[in-house]
Amino acid sequence: MTAITGFIESGPALIAWVVMVIAFAVLAKAADFFVETAVAIAERLKVPKVIIGIVLVSLATTAPELCVSVMSAVRGNPEMALGNAIGSVICNCGLALALCGALSAAPIAVMTGVLKVSGSFLLGSALLTFAFVCRDLSLDRWEGLTLLAVFCIYLGVLFRQHRSGKLRQNMDLDTLEEDVAKPMSWLLPVFLLALGGILLSSRFVVISAVTIARTMSVPESVIALTLVALGTSIPEVATSIIAARKGHGDLSIGNILGANMMNICWVAGASSVVNSLTLGAREIFFMFPAMFVILGATLVVLKSRSQFSRRDGILLFALYIIYLASFLLVFRPTG
Repeated sequence: MTAITGFIESGPALIAWVVMVIAFAVLAKAADFFVETAVAIAERLKVPKVIIGIVLVSLATTAPELCVSVMSAVRGNPEMALGNAIGSVICNCGLALALCGALSAAPIAVMTGVLKVSGSFLLGSALLTFAFVCRDLSLDRWEGLTLLAVFCIYLGVLFRQHRSGKLRQNMDLDTLEEDVAKPMSWLLPVFLLALGGILLSSRFVVISAVTIARTMSVPESVIALTLVALGTSIPEVATSIIAARKGHGDLSIGNILGANMMNICWVAGASSVVNSLTLGAREIFFMFPAMFVILGATLVVLKSRSQFSRRDGILLFALYIIYLASFLLVFRPTG
């Protein structure tokens, strides 16, 4: 393994690009198996449907972000860990959710119960993270633990709403269970194999991304905010497109909101517990305002219209294109 990583790091940039593409492909497929086996195991254990529908699926689809960010923190690449978490939120709203609306044949009804809880916690957690990072340009262990505590409170509120019946009024969890959970034999071996595939491919994503950043003479956070964030968001993007085509875009909205909450509190929080996440001022004061603009536009559209239309999807996608264009202007390669 050391010889392989050494070859990638010291070889031509083309090798790193090829490795990244292959690693993303393996990561997407492993994450797909992880989702199906995790849900199937949860059903066998008679886990409540709300955990499967809102928590477990979102956790499974953010597994790539979690593994890549934690692996980055372990390897001493904190810029990539935090950049991947924030970049994934931007990508989920500006690309995954945008495509969900653009490809849907009819406007998608918004799940008011999910939006009220997830939207409020999501915006509050994003502001809290920004306040932590602004203080000293880093997210340390205690701040990460605070985010994890907020995430636990979020889960508690979700469970409370589920018990009161508010979530069931807005979300057909039986449909989600039928669509996502498929009977599989040898669940545990497949689950462990998928988890191993995610971990291994995540390591190669980090190694190749760091190598690309060095050859392009750009900060690692820049690669994390774009290439890595896009690659690790493949499960959310794929889920959104499939949901829109099947007429279940409302489930995708709930999944994306939950995934964004997990990216901020779970992915960034867990990574900072492993190793403090430090970023430069330029990266911080670009990526956080960009996230607030796209996230704010998403929540305003969802709340004000109580539905998500094709026009709304095009609007979010336009904001994502503007974000990428601004990114290229701010972070021009120096060599």
